Parts: sequence; structure tokens; C-alpha cells
Amino acid sequence: MDQLFKTSVDYVRGVGTTRAEVLKKELGIFTFEDLLRHFPFKYIDRTKFYKIRDIHDDLPHVQVIARLTHKELVGDKRTKRLVARVQDDTGVMELAWFQGIKWAEKLLVVGKAYIIFGKPGSFNGKAQMAHPEIEPYSPEALKRKGNLTLQPVYSSTEKLKAFSLDSKGIQKLTATLLEQHARDIPENLPQYLLQKFRLMGRSEAYRSAHFPEDATALHEAQHRLKFEELFNIQLKLLKNKLTRTQKYRGNVFEKVGEYFTGFYEHKLPFALTNAQKKVLKEIRLDTQRGVQMNRLLQGDVGSGKTVVALMTVLMAIDNGFQACLMAPTEILATQHYHSIKSLVGDDFIEVALLTGSTKQKARKPIHEKLEDGSLQLLIGTHALLEDKVQFKNLGLAVIDEQHRFGVEQRSKLWRKNALPPHVLVMTATPIPRTLAMTLYGDLDVSVINELPAGRKPIETIHFYENQRLRMFGFMKQEIAKGRQVYVVYPLIKESEKLDLKNLEDGIETMSREFPLPDYRISVVHGKLAAADKEAEMQRFVKGETHIMVATTVIEVGVNVPNASVMIIENAERFGLSQLHQLRGRVGRGAEQSYCILMSNHKLSREGRIRLDTMVSTNDGFKISEIDLELRGPGDIEGTQQSGVLDLKMANLATDQELLMTVRHQVEEIFEKDPQLSHPENQVLHQMLQTKSGGLTWDKIS
Repeated sequence: MDQLFKTSVDYVRGVGTTRAEVLKKELGIFTFEDLLRHFPFKYIDRTKFYKIRDIHDDLPHVQVIARLTHKELVGDKRTKRLVARVQDDTGVMELAWFQGIKWAEKLLVVGKAYIIFGKPGSFNGKAQMAHPEIEPYSPEALKRKGNLTLQPVYSSTEKLKAFSLDSKGIQKLTATLLEQHARDIPENLPQYLLQKFRLMGRSEAYRSAHFPEDATALHEAQHRLKFEELFNIQLKLLKNKLTRTQKYRGNVFEKVGEYFTGFYEHKLPFALTNAQKKVLKEIRLDTQRGVQMNRLLQGDVGSGKTVVALMTVLMAIDNGFQACLMAPTEILATQHYHSIKSLVGDDFIEVALLTGSTKQKARKPIHEKLEDGSLQLLIGTHALLEDKVQFKNLGLAVIDEQHRFGVEQRSKLWRKNALPPHVLVMTATPIPRTLAMTLYGDLDVSVINELPAGRKPIETIHFYENQRLRMFGFMKQEIAKGRQVYVVYPLIKESEKLDLKNLEDGIETMSREFPLPDYRISVVHGKLAAADKEAEMQRFVKGETHIMVATTVIEVGVNVPNASVMIIENAERFGLSQLHQLRGRVGRGAEQSYCILMSNHKLSREGRIRLDTMVSTNDGFKISEIDLELRGPGDIEGTQQSGVLDLKMANLATDQELLMTVRHQVEEIFEKDPQLSHPENQVLHQMLQTKSGGLTWDKIS
């Protein structure tokens, strides 16, 4: 929107400084535009009127025409309330006010008829309504209600209500703003798109999204605004991709040499799957074109992404370049370091690990070897982004679990070389196609959808609390076979609010059921010091302990092929993608592995769907689609901080078809007019200029 709509919300008539502060703090409404984009979350049909005898507690809101028969003030100064009775030809209802008593008492005249609207309740078996909306009945008022068929309902908070900014108060402010400035809302889609997709004009869409004349107008307004949101994101992402391919040359990896072939022929401990080979071919082509590669590699837990990343690193080294691999946590960075070292051996390539806890003494040789080019692969955390870390010739950056890194952090890696390095982004969190297209729409996507040969799908079982003894028996059976077991709890200490099995209680139970010296237990949680955590993990990794009792810190970063059982306590409390990640900690060896989901009998609808989904499938992509439907994109890890998703109207779970349509349309526009220089696309060119918000989008991977 243009500059006018960037005006502070203080200047909306009826707001002022105090109310503006509350709107900013409570709802993040800072400007005119923010207020307009605070859309109603539902609409109430005001054309329907109820008879008092038909009212019951389960109805969300009702509207009644009734005559006032009685009113009185009840209680002392501290508990004073206004109580009134109204009556129609079917019964009597009581009304009550605890606030705004003076205003209500003035309005209410015994013997007069009123239009009454509110949430019904009951008291002593009689219909009751607290703080209803009320206005004198007249044919004009009735006609006005009939015109406003769908009344918007806005989300508010207790704090806002104290400033008369409940749903009605916000509705009033929005109506004022639209009254003053609806005609100033600029159109941001070209005329030919409005005609092609029969889209409502933007000004009208905002008006109808807040105050629709009927259900058809509401549907058309929502469709237009969804189209606009998805279009803006795709325009930005595809422009970013286009700019990058035009503006940035990429290092050319001309040959596959002795490092790559030596590893492939002599060190690779297993055959690559067809999916891994396909991805390596895609990467090979990317790195030969002279354009910077930006590829997202998606693959379920245990699908062999690390090997693909390592072989890409070896391509870079074969061509005289250095590489780095950045992970979000020390545990994961260390895990990558050890697994790559075990694959390549000690004297094949020069590899180092750099994290926040790397001692100063160890850093000096790392910096020196990086700068003289003898250090070929640096693995680490955010520490890689420090200015002191200077490469001689960085040709490849591998980023693991990219959604945990902010935009600015990722772009820092680009500046580590004169020509930006090729970028390979890896994620073990399967991302639904629509979300991938929205978050990573400027990246090329590769998928490893095959497990390595010899891996058996994990068998998942759901047990209720009364089947706990059966679970203990199963654990003992697996331990007797020489296997190890994870037991994961959602909390460290018992919470007063949540009746959950907690870690401390769990350790006590486990110690009783699995006593020394026959059984040994490791304990790992977020409150442990890093050194203690590492020591406990190492005991489990080396097979010195049988059971690892932990919180979700083991969600990523531990690879124990001998662990064959994952038990998740209070599994209904975890999100689907988290359950899937935890399950992926087992099934790393050739033995059959199991995941046991423990829960109470009392499950919410969503909790049951999550557990049933886990039992029925191991397919991470299928799980991610269901997760998106259940939680929406805003809750899926990383999408909020990405800064890309600011969807107020579109829903990636339900608007997949619209997203595909929009994506194809944007591709078509850039094919015909890459610079958006044609007169009909000027509005799009302007939108891109203002949308970047100070961030250099062409510097973001």
C-alpha cells in the first residue's frame, strides 16, 4: 500500500495515543494498513431472529425482539449490577450488566421494545444474557439489521476490552478508516489479471472482507485477497531467482576427480539409492552452468542426505575449492563432523569442526589453514559466520535445517567469497509442496524419497496408560536381544498446569523397573551442562547404557544404529513433525525398530488424528501435509521467523490449487517480461521496489 497506509494507527479517528499503544502491544497493529489487515475471524448472520423459548446455552449468538418489563439495580457499591427482564410472546429472559451500568440504565425504558443481541446463557433454568448489544426497536433499525447480513467478529484481548476495543470497538475503528480512505487503497494488480481471473478490485475487496453485503461478496473479496497475498510472495521469490541467475555468476565445477571417484569406489560403505544418484546428477548439472546453485534437498530422517552433501563437497574439492557445512546446534554440527570423519577416514581430506565452544587455542590453526587453503571442509554452527572466519576460496556452502537460521545469517555466507558459493540447503523436516513453494520458491528442489537398502520401516504402536506393563516387558525383551531404548518426556519438572509424566518421575520409575546392575540408564535434558550432556550421550552411543531417558534434545543429532526402540511419553502433547523426527532416531541399523506412543485415554480430536497418522504411515511428506492441515503454516517450525509468510487470508493447506495457479501466472509474466518493464506491469515493478523493506532479497538464499 502507498505511504498513506503506513500512517500510525494513532491517527485513525477514535484511537489516540493510549488506545494506539494497546493495539500495538496486543495485536501488533501499528499502521492504517495493519488495521485493515486485521480481518474478522468469523461473521454472524444478523438476519435471523429467535424466540425466547428457542434459546439454549449451545447457541453462539442470538438476536431477539422483546419488550422490557422490569429493571433494577442490585447489590452494594462493590457488587452493583443492573438486572432487567424482557419478554416476547413465548417467554421471559433476564439481562445483566456489571459494567457500563449508567449507559444501559439510561437506554432502558420499561414498556419499550428492543432488538437484543448476545451470547445466551442460563441461570436457575431461565434464559439469561450478560452485556448484550441492545438498541430500541423501530422499522428503520430492523431494516438496517437486515442490510448488515454478516456482522464481522474480530479477535480481541481482555486488555483491549478494558479500552472498549472488543470486537465491536475494532469494527467501529475499521469502519471509520474505510469510510475515510477506502477510495485511496491503490490497486496493485494489473488490469489484465483482474479481467483474466475475474478478480474484485482491491478497494472493494477490503471493504467487503470487513463488511460484506452477502456471502457471495465475502467469498469474492476473500478470493481476491488470497490471490494477492500468494501472488506477492511468488513475484518476490521468482524475481529473486531470476535476478540471481542473471546477476551472479557461479563457480564452475568442471571435473569429477580423484576425491569424488576415490570415495565412491573405495570408501562408500553402501550402494547409493536411485534417489541419491538422481540428486547428485541434478547438483552436477547445477555446478557446471556457471550460475550459482541454490538447491533445497529434502529427505526423510535416515534417507542419506549427509552422503549426498559429502559427495557434493568432494566435487568442490576436486575443482580446487573449499566447502563448509553449517548446522543449527553444536550437537548436530558435532554429529556431522563425526559421521563425515568416519566415512572419509583420517587422511583423505582435511576436515575441522568450529563451534561456539571451540577453545581459542584450537581456533588459531583453523583460521590459518582456512586462509592458506589447506583446510578443505569446515563444519560448524553460527560460529562460521564470524568475520574472523575467512576462506581462501569458498566454493560450496551446505546449510542443514535452514529454517533455523535467519535471513541475515544466511546471506553472510555469501560474502565469504568474491563469487558467491554454491548453496545446498538440507532439511529432514519434510515440507509440504505448497509450503516449500512459498518458503523456498526461489530454490530448486530435490527430494530423496527412498530409504537405503536393508532399512526396514519402523513399526509404530500406540499404547494407553493401562498398557504400561506391556511396554516394560517389550523393553526388556529388546534389551535382552542386545538392543538399546530411548524414552522421551515432554517436560523436565512437573507442571502444575499440565498433568504430564515428567522426566524426574520417569527416571525414578525406570530405575525401579530396570535396576542396577542388570540395567544402566543415561539421562539427558536441556538443563544439563554441555559437557555432562555430551558425556551421557557418549555412554549411550558406546553401548555402555541400555536406556536413554531424555527430553526432546535428542530430536536431532544422535545416531545410534543399535537403538531399536523409541518410547514417547504423553505423545499427544507433541506436534506431528516432532513425533516423526523423534521416531527417526531409531531404525538406523538393519534390525527391525519400533516406536511406542504412550498416551492417556482422554485424547482431543487433533491428538487422536496425530497418533493415528503416526501409526498408519512412515511417509514424512504425507505426515507434513496432515500437520499443515492441523496446525496451519504459522505454527510449522521456522515459518514465522522466515519473514516470508505473512498470510492473513490465504491458507496453504486449503488454497493449494490457487497457489499453483498463481505460481504459473507469475512464471508466465517473467517469461514475457523479465524486467517488468512493459507498461501494463508497471504496478508490479513498483510493488517489488516497495516490498523489499530494506532487505536485499537478491542476497538471500
